[in-house]
Amino acid sequence: MVLDRETFLLVDDDPVFCRVLAQALTRRGFQVDVAQTAAEALAAALQRVPTCAVVDLRLGEDSGLPLVQRLLALRETMRIVVLTGYASIATAVEAIKLGAVHYLAKPADADEILAALGCQEANTEVVPPAHPTSVKRLEWEHLQRVLKAHGGNISATARALRMHRRTLQRKLGKRPSKE
Repeated sequence: MVLDRETFLLVDDDPVFCRVLAQALTRRGFQVDVAQTAAEALAAALQRVPTCAVVDLRLGEDSGLPLVQRLLALRETMRIVVLTGYASIATAVEAIKLGAVHYLAKPADADEILAALGCQEANTEVVPPAHPTSVKRLEWEHLQRVLKAHGGNISATARALRMHRRTLQRKLGKRPSKE
């Protein structure tokens, strides 16, 4: 499938990620509109209805899932990828039910996103990993996500995880275990 390279809507509350991805997409021929909230995204989409969109699952305190439906109401042929640092089976299923064509876990680069947007059919050649991700690796990734969500504040992260601050510091001081 050849994608219409006219318009692309990028919705993510991380300004650095938005800037980097927007530059990469612009270099590939897209006209990119960037929004950091659902309200900004809808306003941008009403000005210029995009052909493709990337919507972050978490936009601040809000979910990006309702935005998927609203964007598809503007153009039912819009191809939307939901991108998240908080991947779960439940949210992946819900995103696809709402009309997203794909669901990617962060970090994802422009090539991965464009490949996801271009997929027409499911890839039956995907091979499941030989070994599941280790519990230590999953724990480390979860700690990093929660820490990022709390702006790097160790004390706030420890409270959110119901963990002693020193225990959290010790766990964060370790390198991530290999998958």
